[in-house]
Amino acid sequence: MNKSKKVTIHDIAKRLNVTASTVSRSLNNNPRISDKTKKRVLKMAKELNYKPNSIASALRNGKTQIIGLLVPLIDRAFFSSIVRGVEQVAEGFNYHVIVSQSYENLENEKKALKAFLNTQVDGVLVSISKTTTDISHLQDVVESGIPLILFDRSIPQLQADQVVIDDYQGGYEATTHLIEQGCKRIVHFTTGRDLSIYKERYRGYADALAYHGVALDESLVLSANSQLEDGRKHAENLLKNNIDFDAIFSASDFCALGAMQVLKENGIKIPEEVAIVGFSNEPFTSFTEPSISSVNQYPIEMGKTVANLFFDALNTGKDVLPKKTVIQPKLIIRESSLRNK
Repeated sequence: MNKSKKVTIHDIAKRLNVTASTVSRSLNNNPRISDKTKKRVLKMAKELNYKPNSIASALRNGKTQIIGLLVPLIDRAFFSSIVRGVEQVAEGFNYHVIVSQSYENLENEKKALKAFLNTQVDGVLVSISKTTTDISHLQDVVESGIPLILFDRSIPQLQADQVVIDDYQGGYEATTHLIEQGCKRIVHFTTGRDLSIYKERYRGYADALAYHGVALDESLVLSANSQLEDGRKHAENLLKNNIDFDAIFSASDFCALGAMQVLKENGIKIPEEVAIVGFSNEPFTSFTEPSISSVNQYPIEMGKTVANLFFDALNTGKDVLPKKTVIQPKLIIRESSLRNK
């Protein structure tokens, strides 16, 4: 046989002197076909290096066996762990996952979702970018009839399943911990309050202060972009302007790390003079000196939950009301905030 020619089920059928339908049923493990025939077909398929036509299969059953997964940045341990969780579940259903990044940009997000729809994925899993205000492209996915699952960053007005961490509780516990360590002037690094996760972390911070009778000073609430450089910049400005503070609760581990670098460079003892808590429990937090306290978001569990919701949606159809799944975070206390040992 010409090796450049793609082998078809008809070629296998001809070699075995059976019908093409028998070959097809054998390859799909149809119970109507005997085990003996299946073994013969599989053996011949291997000998001829037969590759199934996935496009033809998708046209027959209406499924591509592909999930589109969109994250802001894949180089963050949080999002890469979510991808891992999704893939672990998808593999069990013989599904493939296509991963794309928005780079925290709305236009990139729109292009990625359009590409997913053009690829005819069976479902879309999305963590929106920080710049996403217009949600018409997400509404297009909902109206296409395929499952849309949002994760980490929610949009309450969108009729889609959503999986989030209890960011409010994470912010509340982190701030309460700092207060219990004797801190009164607690700086909060946020990334604006338009995005739900940062709004909720700030709300937890503010409520913890109020509950413990600590005055909220808005001059200590500083907006950053979740980058190490932002943490450095804010710490430098706090020191330069002689701002009185004894703790930092950062909505980002990267900002927390940047601030810690500057404080150490200026001879400020951590946690004795300034205690620090971050958010996300990035892998580096346990290896720094001192190690950084942080709120664990359980990203692999989130990824698995998102994937399971997708497969549930495939089975239940379109008429089921969307639901919001909330995963409880956990404050991991390390050296950077532990004053009362």
